[in-house]
Amino acid sequence: MSSIPLVAIVDDDPSVRRAIVALLQATGYRTAAFASAEAYLSSPDCARSACLITDMQMPGLSGEDMLRALSDRGIAVPAIIVTARPDAACRPRATAASDRHVLTKPFDPAALIACVERVLAERRSTDRDP
Repeated sequence: MSSIPLVAIVDDDPSVRRAIVALLQATGYRTAAFASAEAYLSSPDCARSACLITDMQMPGLSGEDMLRALSDRGIAVPAIIVTARPDAACRPRATAASDRHVLTKPFDPAALIACVERVLAERRSTDRDP
């Protein structure tokens, strides 16, 4: 088993998915990429992910629907939600849980890496708390 965190990427746009995977792998993270929420939810990686990066609007299940399904299964994975349509209602819903962050597309690659590092540091801190 690798000590390098697994970051899952769920985005229906193949070019966005590939770009995020390339960026994360160049930074040293292991990645698993999925074209849909349904594909991620049916994968064993959904229970092994240290961090999840997901698009909010996707055909089929949305990012929000996927996060709800994970919660219903008792799977707590910190999420970074990326969206091209950051309306006033999106941010409160997306960040309803304390382990969620939102980035607006297009985003600076350095901002995504900083967000992933923050999420993983928070997760390590929580895992160590009694």
